[in-house]
Amino acid sequence: MRLKLMITAGCVLLPGILGLTGATAAAAANPPASPSPSPTSTQTPTPAPTATPDENNDPPNEVNVAERSVTLMASTNFQLPFPCGQTWTGKNIGSSAHRAYEIDFNRGSTPDADRGDTVVAAAAGTVVISSHQGSLNGFGNLVKIDHGGGWQTFYAHLTNRSVSAGAHVAQGQKIGTVGNTSRPGNNISPHLHYEVRQGTGYPGNIRKAVFNGSTFNYQAGVQTLTSKNKCGGGGGGGSTNPHTAQSVCGSGYKVVDSAALGTAGTVYLLYNSGNGSNCVATIKKTSLGQATAVSAYLEVQGKARAADTGNFAYFAGPVRGSAPGKCVKWGGKVGSAVYDSPFEHCGS
Repeated sequence: MRLKLMITAGCVLLPGILGLTGATAAAAANPPASPSPSPTSTQTPTPAPTATPDENNDPPNEVNVAERSVTLMASTNFQLPFPCGQTWTGKNIGSSAHRAYEIDFNRGSTPDADRGDTVVAAAAGTVVISSHQGSLNGFGNLVKIDHGGGWQTFYAHLTNRSVSAGAHVAQGQKIGTVGNTSRPGNNISPHLHYEVRQGTGYPGNIRKAVFNGSTFNYQAGVQTLTSKNKCGGGGGGGSTNPHTAQSVCGSGYKVVDSAALGTAGTVYLLYNSGNGSNCVATIKKTSLGQATAVSAYLEVQGKARAADTGNFAYFAGPVRGSAPGKCVKWGGKVGSAVYDSPFEHCGS
């Protein structure tokens, strides 16, 4: 069966003018349980935040996403939501909007200097919100990404949004630009408002942000950071796909067969001997970072076919199915290149 794997932050808000709070695909490695290390003994514990009655800062998702593999989420390494090499200053203080660990990011020397600067995904995942929130809250143009395992990131006040709800995004892929959109009447300076959340129950589900394995300096309330997001290439385009069939399907799956889709990609069949499940993933080789037609499917003999079909930037899948002792049909497509297998690989 299919388990499919896809942040807001800048300049300090003008005091008292914004009544809001912050809102794989496969990725690189990070410590397994959570991207948010526990506070050190030198830090003062933050009191549990509470929401005010008029807050509506937990907007519903615009698309439904199946829960991701915890293995995939555990391997995600959150990075700064800006292109490699850029230096930004984040602030957790000086904003009436903040309830917990939200961060506002800027880097320019004038109030409007950052408007239109590129914002990228801090980790791979699925876009579950991409819309202007209007008078619902102060987020303005908001992109929310679901990373699996209950983890989400929020990117608010964007001038433009570059991705749609339901799209898969890779770490480092452009999702919008810095701006100052908000609720009607809110006069705020351009900045990126960024949040990490886990689970539900705003604002108690806001978590500490971690960039390149290090927790943001909440004790000081301000920190200048240089982005390491996709400095090795891959995110947001490039000539090498940062994802593999194994990383898409998850721990325990090994490739047992593959078929080339011309020069556009390869579809892979994998098997997990530990649980008797097959997995199919189609990995692109061209048009990386661009949403193009890709599909992957798996049909276990005697069961209905399961498929993942859409316009994806890097891959389709994972499509999983329990098949101990059963034959399977499998295949995929990238653009006009197609592969369809017969029933085969019976029990393996």
